Amino acid sequence: MTRSETFQPPFAFARGLAISLGFFTLLNLLGDLKTPGFDANAWWINVDFLPHTWQVVLLTTSGVVLLVHGLHPFASALGQLLTRGVILLLAFITALNAIQFFVLVRSGEITPGFYVPLSAMLCVLLLSLLRSTRPAYPVQFRHIVAILFTMFLCAILFPLAQMVCFGKTDYRRQADVIVVFGARAYADGSLSSALEDRVRTGCDLYRAGLAPFILMTGGPADGSVHETEAMRARALQLGVPDDAILLDSEGLNTDASVKNTALIFAERKMPRILAVSHFYHLPRIKMTYQRASATATAQGQPSFATYTVPAQETYTLRSLPQYMLREIIALWAYYLRPLTHSP
Repeated sequence: MTRSETFQPPFAFARGLAISLGFFTLLNLLGDLKTPGFDANAWWINVDFLPHTWQVVLLTTSGVVLLVHGLHPFASALGQLLTRGVILLLAFITALNAIQFFVLVRSGEITPGFYVPLSAMLCVLLLSLLRSTRPAYPVQFRHIVAILFTMFLCAILFPLAQMVCFGKTDYRRQADVIVVFGARAYADGSLSSALEDRVRTGCDLYRAGLAPFILMTGGPADGSVHETEAMRARALQLGVPDDAILLDSEGLNTDASVKNTALIFAERKMPRILAVSHFYHLPRIKMTYQRASATATAQGQPSFATYTVPAQETYTLRSLPQYMLREIIALWAYYLRPLTHSP
Protein backbone atom coordinates (compact mmCIF):
# COMPACT_ATOMS: atom_id res chain seq x y z
CA MET A 1 0.00 0.00 0.00
CA THR A 2 1.43 3.40 -0.96
CA ARG A 3 1.60 6.38 1.39
CA SER A 4 -1.29 8.07 -0.43
CA GLU A 5 -3.48 5.07 0.27
CA THR A 6 -2.85 5.02 4.02
CA PHE A 7 -4.98 6.90 6.49
CA GLN A 8 -3.54 10.39 7.01
CA PRO A 9 -5.60 12.37 9.56
CA PRO A 10 -4.32 15.87 8.60
CA PHE A 11 -5.63 15.44 5.06
CA ALA A 12 -8.97 14.06 6.23
CA PHE A 13 -9.37 16.92 8.70
CA ALA A 14 -8.45 19.45 6.00
CA ARG A 15 -11.19 18.05 3.77
CA GLY A 16 -13.70 18.33 6.63
CA LEU A 17 -12.72 21.98 7.15
CA ALA A 18 -13.02 22.70 3.42
CA ILE A 19 -16.49 21.14 3.28
CA SER A 20 -17.61 23.15 6.33
CA LEU A 21 -16.39 26.48 4.93
CA GLY A 22 -17.67 25.76 1.42
CA PHE A 23 -21.10 24.64 2.57
CA PHE A 24 -21.49 27.57 5.00
CA THR A 25 -20.47 30.06 2.29
CA LEU A 26 -22.92 28.74 -0.29
CA LEU A 27 -25.74 28.32 2.24
CA ASN A 28 -25.42 32.01 3.17
CA LEU A 29 -25.66 33.09 -0.46
CA LEU A 30 -28.64 30.85 -1.20
CA GLY A 31 -30.41 31.78 2.03
CA ASP A 32 -30.07 35.47 1.22
CA LEU A 33 -32.13 34.92 -1.92
CA LYS A 34 -35.03 33.78 0.29
CA THR A 35 -34.58 36.07 3.28
CA PRO A 36 -33.00 39.56 3.21
CA GLY A 37 -30.04 39.74 5.59
CA PHE A 38 -29.61 35.97 5.89
CA ASP A 39 -26.07 36.08 4.48
CA ALA A 40 -23.65 35.70 7.42
CA ASN A 41 -20.45 35.26 5.41
CA ALA A 42 -19.08 38.42 7.02
CA TRP A 43 -18.82 36.37 10.21
CA TRP A 44 -15.85 34.52 8.74
CA ILE A 45 -14.59 36.77 5.91
CA ASN A 46 -15.30 40.43 5.20
CA VAL A 47 -15.31 41.34 1.50
CA ASP A 48 -17.23 44.61 1.83
CA PHE A 49 -14.42 46.46 0.02
CA LEU A 50 -15.64 44.87 -3.24
CA PRO A 51 -18.74 45.85 -5.25
CA HIS A 52 -21.69 43.63 -4.39
CA THR A 53 -21.59 41.71 -7.67
CA TRP A 54 -17.92 40.89 -7.20
CA GLN A 55 -18.61 39.81 -3.61
CA VAL A 56 -21.16 37.30 -4.87
CA VAL A 57 -18.84 36.05 -7.63
CA LEU A 58 -15.89 35.66 -5.25
CA LEU A 59 -17.86 33.92 -2.51
CA THR A 60 -19.74 31.65 -4.91
CA THR A 61 -16.53 30.56 -6.64
CA SER A 62 -14.77 30.08 -3.32
CA GLY A 63 -17.65 28.09 -1.85
CA VAL A 64 -17.83 25.76 -4.85
CA VAL A 65 -14.06 25.21 -4.98
CA LEU A 66 -13.83 24.51 -1.23
CA LEU A 67 -16.80 22.15 -1.35
CA VAL A 68 -15.40 20.23 -4.32
CA HIS A 69 -11.98 20.10 -2.69
CA GLY A 70 -13.47 18.61 0.45
CA LEU A 71 -15.71 16.08 -1.29
CA HIS A 72 -13.36 14.99 -4.07
CA PRO A 73 -10.18 17.04 -4.68
CA PHE A 74 -9.39 17.91 -8.28
CA ALA A 75 -7.15 15.33 -9.96
CA SER A 76 -5.92 17.60 -12.76
CA ALA A 77 -3.01 19.99 -12.36
CA LEU A 78 -5.26 22.88 -13.45
CA GLY A 79 -7.88 21.98 -10.85
CA GLN A 80 -5.27 21.80 -8.10
CA LEU A 81 -3.85 25.15 -9.22
CA LEU A 82 -7.34 26.70 -9.05
CA THR A 83 -7.84 25.31 -5.55
CA ARG A 84 -4.53 26.68 -4.32
CA GLY A 85 -5.27 30.05 -5.90
CA VAL A 86 -8.67 30.33 -4.20
CA ILE A 87 -7.27 29.25 -0.83
CA LEU A 88 -4.41 31.77 -1.06
CA LEU A 89 -6.83 34.55 -2.03
CA LEU A 90 -9.13 33.75 0.91
CA ALA A 91 -6.13 33.59 3.27
CA PHE A 92 -4.96 36.98 1.98
CA ILE A 93 -8.38 38.55 2.58
CA THR A 94 -8.66 37.12 6.10
CA ALA A 95 -5.16 38.48 6.79
CA LEU A 96 -6.39 41.91 5.67
CA ASN A 97 -9.39 41.51 7.99
CA ALA A 98 -7.03 40.74 10.87
CA ILE A 99 -4.93 43.83 10.08
CA GLN A 100 -8.10 45.93 10.02
CA PHE A 101 -8.96 44.57 13.47
CA PHE A 102 -5.63 45.73 14.91
CA VAL A 103 -5.99 49.13 13.23
CA LEU A 104 -9.38 49.58 14.92
CA VAL A 105 -7.90 48.52 18.26
CA ARG A 106 -5.01 50.95 17.90
CA SER A 107 -7.37 53.80 16.98
CA GLY A 108 -9.49 53.10 20.05
CA GLU A 109 -12.66 52.37 18.06
CA ILE A 110 -12.99 48.93 19.64
CA THR A 111 -11.71 47.34 22.84
CA PRO A 112 -11.20 43.58 22.50
CA GLY A 113 -11.43 41.17 25.39
CA PHE A 114 -9.50 38.63 23.32
CA TYR A 115 -6.63 39.98 21.25
CA VAL A 116 -6.46 37.25 18.59
CA PRO A 117 -9.12 37.98 15.92
CA LEU A 118 -11.03 35.10 14.39
CA SER A 119 -9.85 36.23 10.95
CA ALA A 120 -6.23 35.54 11.98
CA MET A 121 -7.15 32.01 13.09
CA LEU A 122 -9.01 31.41 9.84
CA CYS A 123 -6.04 32.66 7.84
CA VAL A 124 -3.83 30.02 9.47
CA LEU A 125 -6.44 27.30 8.91
CA LEU A 126 -6.82 28.26 5.26
CA LEU A 127 -3.07 28.13 4.71
CA SER A 128 -3.06 24.67 6.30
CA LEU A 129 -5.39 23.52 3.51
CA LEU A 130 -2.66 24.05 0.93
CA ARG A 131 -0.95 20.80 1.90
CA SER A 132 -4.11 18.86 1.06
CA THR A 133 -4.48 20.13 -2.53
CA ARG A 134 -3.74 16.88 -4.35
CA PRO A 135 -5.76 14.06 -5.92
CA ALA A 136 -8.10 12.23 -3.58
CA TYR A 137 -6.80 9.15 -1.89
CA PRO A 138 -9.06 6.06 -1.82
CA VAL A 139 -11.92 6.77 0.57
CA GLN A 140 -12.03 4.49 3.57
CA PHE A 141 -14.41 4.41 6.50
CA ARG A 142 -11.77 6.08 8.69
CA HIS A 143 -11.58 8.98 6.24
CA ILE A 144 -15.33 9.51 6.39
CA VAL A 145 -15.31 9.40 10.19
CA ALA A 146 -12.46 11.93 10.37
CA ILE A 147 -14.17 14.26 7.90
CA LEU A 148 -17.52 14.08 9.72
CA PHE A 149 -15.80 14.59 13.08
CA THR A 150 -14.04 17.69 11.73
CA MET A 151 -17.33 19.09 10.47
CA PHE A 152 -18.89 18.48 13.89
CA LEU A 153 -15.98 20.28 15.56
CA CYS A 154 -16.40 23.22 13.18
CA ALA A 155 -20.09 23.44 14.09
CA ILE A 156 -19.12 23.63 17.79
CA LEU A 157 -15.97 25.74 17.63
CA PHE A 158 -17.20 28.39 15.19
CA PRO A 159 -19.96 29.70 17.53
CA LEU A 160 -17.58 29.47 20.49
CA ALA A 161 -15.00 31.51 18.61
CA GLN A 162 -17.68 34.09 17.81
CA MET A 163 -18.60 34.35 21.49
CA VAL A 164 -14.99 34.85 22.56
CA CYS A 165 -13.62 36.93 19.67
CA PHE A 166 -16.69 39.00 18.78
CA GLY A 167 -18.74 38.80 21.97
CA LYS A 168 -15.93 40.00 24.25
CA THR A 169 -15.13 42.97 22.00
CA ASP A 170 -16.54 46.32 23.15
CA TYR A 171 -17.90 48.38 20.23
CA ARG A 172 -19.26 51.26 22.32
CA ARG A 173 -19.68 54.59 20.55
CA GLN A 174 -22.17 57.46 20.27
CA ALA A 175 -25.68 56.10 19.67
CA ASP A 176 -29.38 56.95 19.95
CA VAL A 177 -30.39 54.32 22.49
CA ILE A 178 -28.87 51.67 24.75
CA VAL A 179 -30.77 48.36 24.77
CA VAL A 180 -30.26 46.17 27.84
CA PHE A 181 -31.38 42.55 27.46
CA GLY A 182 -33.05 40.94 30.44
CA ALA A 183 -32.07 38.01 32.62
CA ARG A 184 -33.51 36.58 35.81
CA ALA A 185 -35.16 38.87 38.36
CA TYR A 186 -36.16 37.34 41.70
CA ALA A 187 -39.59 37.33 43.35
CA ASP A 188 -38.70 40.25 45.63
CA GLY A 189 -37.74 42.43 42.65
CA SER A 190 -33.99 42.08 43.16
CA LEU A 191 -31.76 41.32 40.19
CA SER A 192 -29.72 38.21 39.59
CA SER A 193 -25.97 38.75 39.25
CA ALA A 194 -26.23 38.43 35.48
CA LEU A 195 -29.02 41.01 35.24
CA GLU A 196 -27.27 43.33 37.67
CA ASP A 197 -24.16 43.29 35.47
CA ARG A 198 -26.17 44.05 32.34
CA VAL A 199 -28.16 46.90 33.89
CA ARG A 200 -25.09 48.43 35.53
CA THR A 201 -23.17 48.32 32.22
CA GLY A 202 -26.07 49.95 30.37
CA CYS A 203 -26.31 52.68 33.00
CA ASP A 204 -22.55 53.28 32.79
CA LEU A 205 -22.94 53.84 29.05
CA TYR A 206 -25.80 56.26 29.66
CA ARG A 207 -23.87 58.23 32.30
CA ALA A 208 -20.93 58.41 29.89
CA GLY A 209 -23.23 60.33 27.55
CA LEU A 210 -23.21 57.75 24.77
CA ALA A 211 -27.02 57.79 24.28
CA PRO A 212 -29.99 59.82 25.57
CA PHE A 213 -32.19 56.78 26.26
CA ILE A 214 -31.83 53.35 27.84
CA LEU A 215 -34.33 50.66 26.79
CA MET A 216 -34.96 47.66 29.06
CA THR A 217 -36.33 44.54 27.37
CA GLY A 218 -37.39 41.34 29.13
CA GLY A 219 -40.22 39.09 30.25
CA PRO A 220 -41.95 38.07 33.49
CA ALA A 221 -39.83 37.69 36.65
CA ASP A 222 -40.11 35.09 39.42
CA GLY A 223 -42.66 37.18 41.29
CA SER A 224 -45.17 39.96 40.73
CA VAL A 225 -42.54 42.57 39.86
CA HIS A 226 -41.92 42.42 36.11
CA GLU A 227 -38.34 41.93 34.95
CA THR A 228 -38.25 45.27 33.15
CA GLU A 229 -39.73 47.09 36.16
CA ALA A 230 -36.98 45.60 38.34
CA MET A 231 -34.42 46.76 35.77
CA ARG A 232 -35.98 50.22 35.71
CA ALA A 233 -35.90 50.49 39.51
CA ARG A 234 -32.20 49.57 39.55
CA ALA A 235 -31.43 52.08 36.80
CA LEU A 236 -33.13 54.83 38.84
CA GLN A 237 -30.91 53.89 41.80
CA LEU A 238 -27.88 54.16 39.51
CA GLY A 239 -28.75 57.72 38.55
CA VAL A 240 -30.65 57.35 35.27
CA PRO A 241 -33.64 59.75 35.15
CA ASP A 242 -37.06 58.20 34.70
CA ASP A 243 -37.78 60.08 31.46
CA ALA A 244 -34.69 58.49 29.87
CA ILE A 245 -35.87 54.93 30.55
CA LEU A 246 -37.96 53.00 28.02
CA LEU A 247 -39.47 49.55 28.62
CA ASP A 248 -40.32 46.56 26.42
CA SER A 249 -42.21 44.22 28.71
CA GLU A 250 -42.90 41.64 25.98
CA GLY A 251 -39.29 40.57 25.42
CA LEU A 252 -39.95 36.93 26.21
CA ASN A 253 -36.89 35.80 24.24
CA THR A 254 -34.17 37.28 22.04
CA ASP A 255 -36.31 37.16 18.91
CA ALA A 256 -39.23 38.94 20.60
CA SER A 257 -36.93 41.55 22.13
CA VAL A 258 -35.39 42.35 18.76
CA LYS A 259 -38.76 42.60 16.99
CA ASN A 260 -40.29 44.79 19.69
CA THR A 261 -37.34 47.11 20.08
CA ALA A 262 -36.93 47.45 16.29
CA LEU A 263 -40.44 48.92 16.18
CA ILE A 264 -39.43 51.43 18.85
CA PHE A 265 -36.32 52.36 16.84
CA ALA A 266 -38.51 53.06 13.79
CA GLU A 267 -41.11 55.07 15.74
CA ARG A 268 -38.54 57.22 17.52
CA LYS A 269 -36.09 57.44 14.59
CA MET A 270 -33.18 55.77 16.34
CA PRO A 271 -30.68 54.57 13.70
CA ARG A 272 -27.72 53.76 16.01
CA ILE A 273 -28.08 51.16 18.75
CA LEU A 274 -25.87 49.94 21.59
CA ALA A 275 -26.90 46.41 22.66
CA VAL A 276 -25.82 45.19 26.10
CA SER A 277 -25.78 41.57 27.23
CA HIS A 278 -23.28 38.89 28.25
CA PHE A 279 -20.56 38.11 25.71
CA TYR A 280 -21.91 34.66 24.85
CA HIS A 281 -25.31 36.15 23.95
CA LEU A 282 -24.08 39.03 21.78
CA PRO A 283 -23.38 37.16 18.49
CA ARG A 284 -27.01 36.00 18.36
CA ILE A 285 -28.25 39.49 19.23
CA LYS A 286 -26.09 41.06 16.51
CA MET A 287 -27.23 38.53 13.89
CA THR A 288 -30.92 38.96 14.77
CA TYR A 289 -30.70 42.76 14.70
CA GLN A 290 -28.86 42.69 11.35
CA ARG A 291 -31.65 40.61 9.85
CA ALA A 292 -34.33 42.85 11.35
CA SER A 293 -32.61 45.89 9.84
CA ALA A 294 -32.34 44.19 6.43
CA THR A 295 -36.04 43.28 6.57
CA ALA A 296 -36.94 46.87 7.45
CA THR A 297 -34.92 48.13 4.47
CA ALA A 298 -36.63 45.62 2.14
CA GLN A 299 -40.01 46.91 3.36
CA GLY A 300 -39.06 50.53 2.74
CA GLN A 301 -38.57 51.34 6.42
CA PRO A 302 -35.50 52.98 8.02
CA SER A 303 -32.58 50.65 8.74
CA PHE A 304 -30.47 50.79 11.90
CA ALA A 305 -26.94 49.84 12.91
CA THR A 306 -26.26 47.79 16.03
CA TYR A 307 -23.06 47.90 18.09
CA THR A 308 -22.57 45.44 20.92
CA VAL A 309 -21.15 46.01 24.39
CA PRO A 310 -20.45 43.02 26.68
CA ALA A 311 -21.71 43.32 30.24
CA GLN A 312 -18.91 44.01 32.70
CA GLU A 313 -19.05 40.94 34.94
CA THR A 314 -18.46 41.26 38.67
CA TYR A 315 -17.44 37.60 38.67
CA THR A 316 -17.54 34.64 36.28
CA LEU A 317 -20.94 32.97 36.29
CA ARG A 318 -20.88 29.47 37.79
CA SER A 319 -23.10 28.13 35.02
CA LEU A 320 -21.08 29.78 32.24
CA PRO A 321 -20.18 26.50 30.44
CA GLN A 322 -23.86 25.53 30.45
CA TYR A 323 -24.89 28.94 29.11
CA MET A 324 -22.29 28.80 26.33
CA LEU A 325 -23.30 25.27 25.33
CA ARG A 326 -26.94 26.31 25.21
CA GLU A 327 -25.98 29.37 23.17
CA ILE A 328 -24.26 27.21 20.54
CA ILE A 329 -27.56 25.43 19.92
CA ALA A 330 -29.55 28.68 20.05
CA LEU A 331 -27.22 30.45 17.63
CA TRP A 332 -27.51 27.73 14.98
CA ALA A 333 -31.28 27.51 15.55
CA TYR A 334 -31.68 31.26 15.00
CA TYR A 335 -29.36 31.16 12.00
CA LEU A 336 -31.28 28.37 10.24
CA ARG A 337 -34.82 29.44 11.19
CA PRO A 338 -35.49 31.63 8.10
CA LEU A 339 -34.90 28.60 5.89
CA THR A 340 -37.64 26.61 7.61
CA HIS A 341 -40.19 29.36 8.32
CA SER A 342 -42.28 31.39 5.92
CA PRO A 343 -41.62 35.15 5.95
